[in-house]
Amino acid sequence: MNITVVFFLGLFVALIGVIPPGLLNMTAARISLKEGAGRGIMFSTGVCIIVFVQTYIAAIFARYLSNRPDIVEILQRVAFVIFVLITIYFLVLASKQKEAKVETEIKSKHGRLLHGMLLSALNVFPIPYQAYMTITLASFGWMDFQRTSIVTYVTGAAMGTFVMLYFYIFFFDKIKDKNFTSQKSMNYSIGIITGLVALITFINILREL
Repeated sequence: MNITVVFFLGLFVALIGVIPPGLLNMTAARISLKEGAGRGIMFSTGVCIIVFVQTYIAAIFARYLSNRPDIVEILQRVAFVIFVLITIYFLVLASKQKEAKVETEIKSKHGRLLHGMLLSALNVFPIPYQAYMTITLASFGWMDFQRTSIVTYVTGAAMGTFVMLYFYIFFFDKIKDKNFTSQKSMNYSIGIITGLVALITFINILREL
């Protein structure tokens, strides 16, 4: 298995998961605006440390599930239904969303690394997301569950998360007044991404029929 390919798979999957404006990337951007890019990068580093751990746990869990194809088959169908429902929910919610101004809280200038680790630890979505994506990638033969492959994928995922947070840190000032950062846009983005994941799930189910 080409570890370069595995690395970029991890980077791409994580990148897709962090594209929608959310708590972590918007917090990194606001810290950068208020306290400087250095503080934003420190916060992002804390986030990525936890993402590395979460993705590793997800990959180990996925390796266990890969030995139980009967369970994987059930989980794929359940995941497909869940992703479709989430997609519909966020797209409908976005169409009804009224824009509101949100007051940002001024945070302490200290402990941004720990701040990033704490917020990232509270966000447990990467674990089921990455577990499912690694199983899917393995089913396509694009990666395996050897230790080297797992560590490479996890490293790529942490790097992908950092790249997107870095993008928000340095480009948020240019897009903050655009519709891209509105709540409605966030809901549409999440809906589109979960829709894509649902499509991948559906294709994978069809392959195994």
